[in-house]
Amino acid sequence: MRKSKVLKKFRSGKFARICGMGHFLPFFIRHAAHSRYDGIWFDLEHRTMNDREVQSILALCHLHDIDCMIRPSTREPARLYRYLEEGAAGFMFPFVNNAQVARQLVRAVKFPPLGDRGVDGAGMDADYTLAAWTPGADYCGEANRETFILAQIESPEALENLDEIAAVEGIDCLFVGPADLTRRMSSLPGNEPFVLDDAVQRVADAASRAGKAWGVTVPSLEALAKYRKMGGQVMPWGGDYFLVGVLDQCRRDMDGVLEPE
Repeated sequence: MRKSKVLKKFRSGKFARICGMGHFLPFFIRHAAHSRYDGIWFDLEHRTMNDREVQSILALCHLHDIDCMIRPSTREPARLYRYLEEGAAGFMFPFVNNAQVARQLVRAVKFPPLGDRGVDGAGMDADYTLAAWTPGADYCGEANRETFILAQIESPEALENLDEIAAVEGIDCLFVGPADLTRRMSSLPGNEPFVLDDAVQRVADAASRAGKAWGVTVPSLEALAKYRKMGGQVMPWGGDYFLVGVLDQCRRDMDGVLEPE
């Protein structure tokens, strides 16, 4: 079974390099692998992709030996573990607000005794039976060890339940979603301003107590450097949406050569 590069970084205390993709761009996977990223954050929560497109993306991630971390639009168990069968390395789950939700997600995507995932052993993750049904194979054990879960912290409830969420076996990383967390915290009654850095520190402390990784999306390299110094192990940087900057720079380049028209 393919080994997760992201998990290897988490377990060694190193930084996992992840970029984002939300559109069907096969070339992007090759470029990300070439640029030595460990994984691609494949967003299916806010983007639409049909099943065959998802299968193609996962197959290309295997071809180029890069993790695919899916943020799904569902919590339905059979659909979730089908992503794993088709080659996903792990998940980023939005709105993990308490330990009960965290345990439900672990139960959906991990095999017994940790969870209740159904056994197939004929998908890409099992090398189409070759890694599952040969003598001495430990397909279920390897699948549990080499797939990961990032739990997104995006609500006041999640902040109150950090230690309980982090303590759930099978949760590998606490991940702050700044936009949703800020929106919800700022909508609470009262006049006390919400300070994102304070929340990130609380997440970092809870992850440290549980021996888990933590991360956050960042708006700048300065923020990435700051949170890395605090011990953060995953701060996605780069993605297909960054292409707007490339095109804008190309436009400025042409403006410097062409006559005004």
